[in-house]
Formats: sequence, C-alpha cells, structure tokens
Amino acid sequence: MLTVYNTLTRQKEQFVPLNPQNVRMYVCGMTVYDYCHLGHARVMVVFDIIARWLRQCGYPLTYVRNITDIDDKIIARAAENGETIGELTARFIQAMNEDAAALGVIRPDVEPKATEHVRQMLAMIQRLIDNGKAYPAENGDVYYAVREFSAYGQLSGKSLDDLRAGERVEVDGFKRDPLDFVLWKAAKPSEPAWESPWGQGRPGWHIECSAMSEELFGDTFDIHGGGADLQFPHHENEIAQSCGAHGGSCGHNHGGKTIESHVKYWLHNGFIRVDGEKMSKSLGNFFTIRDVLKAYDAEVVRFFILRAHYRSPLNYSDAHLDDAKGALTRLYTALKNTPPAECAVSENTNDYTRRFFAAMNDDFGTVEAVVVLFELANEVNKTNNAELAGCLKALSSIIGLLERDPLEFLQGCAASGSLSNEEIENLIAQRKQARAEKNWAESDRIRDLLTAENIILEDGANGTTWRRA
Repeated sequence: MLTVYNTLTRQKEQFVPLNPQNVRMYVCGMTVYDYCHLGHARVMVVFDIIARWLRQCGYPLTYVRNITDIDDKIIARAAENGETIGELTARFIQAMNEDAAALGVIRPDVEPKATEHVRQMLAMIQRLIDNGKAYPAENGDVYYAVREFSAYGQLSGKSLDDLRAGERVEVDGFKRDPLDFVLWKAAKPSEPAWESPWGQGRPGWHIECSAMSEELFGDTFDIHGGGADLQFPHHENEIAQSCGAHGGSCGHNHGGKTIESHVKYWLHNGFIRVDGEKMSKSLGNFFTIRDVLKAYDAEVVRFFILRAHYRSPLNYSDAHLDDAKGALTRLYTALKNTPPAECAVSENTNDYTRRFFAAMNDDFGTVEAVVVLFELANEVNKTNNAELAGCLKALSSIIGLLERDPLEFLQGCAASGSLSNEEIENLIAQRKQARAEKNWAESDRIRDLLTAENIILEDGANGTTWRRA
C-alpha cells in the first residue's frame, strides 16, 4: 500500500485517491524566460518518478504541469532582448522540453499555459469578489483579502499575526491589509494587457494555478506538487483562492479531522544546494541543465537526482556527479557482462522485487530502491544469471534507468572522460588505501569511476598499473 508524506498534515498518510479510476496530479511548472537549471531538473525528475510509480501501481493518472508564460521577469527579458513575449516564451518552452526529454522525463498529459486561461482567471477573481474574499483597489489592481480566509497559514505553518508588514510582504498603500496579495494587476504602458471588469491589466502569478487546476480537474483533486520554495506563499495562496472561490465547504478528512484545502495531498521536493545555499537564478549560483549535460551524460544527472530522497536537500558538486557516474557505470557493466533475459516483474516476483516495491511504496523511497538495484547487480556479477539481469533492467526501467544499450552508455561515458594522469594516480592511491582498510565499497566506487573514464586497471604482485583503453 502506497504512503505519501503530506505537507499539509506534516505526516505520512496512506494514499487513498478521491476516485481510484481517475487520479489527478497538478505540478507547478516553469516560468519560461531562461534556460532551466538543475533545481528545475529536480522538479521534472521527481514528479516524473512519482507519475511513473502511480501508474505502476495501476492508477489511471492525469498529470498536469503548467507553464507560466506571462509575468514580470518574462516582460523584462523580452524587452531587454528586443523580442516579443511570444517569441521569448516559445523559444524557452522548446528548450525546456528538450532538457526534460534528455533527462528521460515523460511529457505530462497536459501542459496548460497561463496566457491561454485568462478567461478562467477573470471568472475566478469575480467569484472571489462576490464571495467577499477579494476587492478592487483604487489603482486598478484586485487583491485577495487574506484575513477573510481563516485557515490561511495551515500549509506553511505560518501565523497571520507573525507576518508583519514590511518583513515578509510588500507594503502597498492600496491594500486594506499589508498581507493581501494581488490577483489582477492594472496595465502599465507598453505591457501586454487583457480587458477585465476592473480595466485593462494582467493576472497575478498565484491565480493562474487555481484557475487552471479548476478548469482541468474541478473543485478538488488528489495531488498538488512543486518545489519546497512554493509552499509559501504560492501554494498557501492557491488554497486561499480555490477555497474562497468555491464559496462552500472546501476540505478533506485526514485522520478524522477536516482540513481546508481543495487538494488532498500536497507534495514538495527539497532544494538543490550549492555551498549550503539553495540553487536559484536570484542568487546567481545556478547551473543550467544544458551546461551540466555538456560534461555529464543525462542519465547520470537523472541518477544523481534520484539517489537522494525527493524531500531531502540535494548537494550539487562535480564530485557528487562523478560518484553518480561511477555508480551508474557499475549497474550498466552488470548488464553488459550478462545480457538480460526478458522479465515482467511484479511485486512478488522475488525478494528483490518485494523490497523494491516496499521502498517505492514508502513515500517514493528511491534511495532504498537503488540499494536493491546494486544488490541485484552484485548478484548478477557473481552468477551471470540472465533472469536476474532481466529483473535488474525491468526494475530500473520503472524509474527511468538502464533503458539504453549498455555498451553505448559505457562508451559514451568513456569518451567524455577528462581525468589527467595525476588525477588517475591519485585515485589509484586512494583505492589502494581503501583496500588496505578493507573498505570494499569505496574501492569499488573508485574502480567504477575509473572504468567510466575508460581507464583499465591491472592489479599485480607489484601493485596496480593502468592504461587508457
């Protein structure tokens, strides 16, 4: 039985969909004004794995990931480049899809664009005004009245009284309360605008996901996902908007307690960090997916992401990617040496499959699932059992790994190698020390890393020699 960690309740819960024949998942996607970085890659890969596992469990799933194609950054970048907003967003949507495909990410079923759903946003804003949850201001903006939603703060654990003006929210003289947030922005000269009952303008960022998820899924759905940075204020505001627009009950029962939210399960992936800080464009410490793919195979990057639990922070470094490369090489080497037999795995095929399924059913536990894959690879290396090799390939395929020809992958990794002679000698010395300390896992890791770099080791009575293949 699948359990998931629900950010809303801060605990693991048994996954019981609203309708087992129509599971619905909405994930906040990219704002398309630049190339995607590794933080975006983690969102893509994490929810790709979640979607794959839900389908593996037999649930008919509709997976939606939206595209934000209008906001302040997009407008500013288009003006800076001297191109239209449509030209800019089309270019980066294509780049995003190319990056996702390289990482083995299956396209979502629906990818709605904000600019194509302004009509639905206008209708939702009007309902919020009619329900006393929002108000037009004198400057032409429309704001959500946060204090009119008593459950505000339940997702993030923040108290309204703690969110003092000027500390976490922008102070605006046209707001009734500093905590209120914008639903509709009055038009500025030379900016794109749509007609509305409150004058020309464009939607605020938060309203788009509430309006698009309602258009596609109705008043309520199963899973809403995104990065941990969206928990507040974006997802908190979504709950306020969607529940406020419904005008009646808006909640789900969790352990006998009803919690106000239009979504039953909220899932958030952890940050990718660089030197202890979140990777982001605003901090200038980001690495684009395509820049990383110049140095590393895309499957290595995917493997690097899923070796950590999706809710945990993930530290980026070349050393960690090198380690992922060596480890993935080890799995592929097992399949190269023992061609796999066809294998249709199920949960109870053998002990390996039982443990793999148990790991994935425990909040998508890819860390433990990968441990099972390595144990299988070790057994394949010992026995040359083609059926076990087939099991290794089949289980890996469920999470989007080992789907290429092993020789092609190994040759590709070797061709990208760039270790100097000195670096090779240093690694061999580290391996020698690890063997002396009987640290076989570290010895194997270094050997796999060198193998991935197309370095052939020869252990003899006089020590280890090496040569490039």
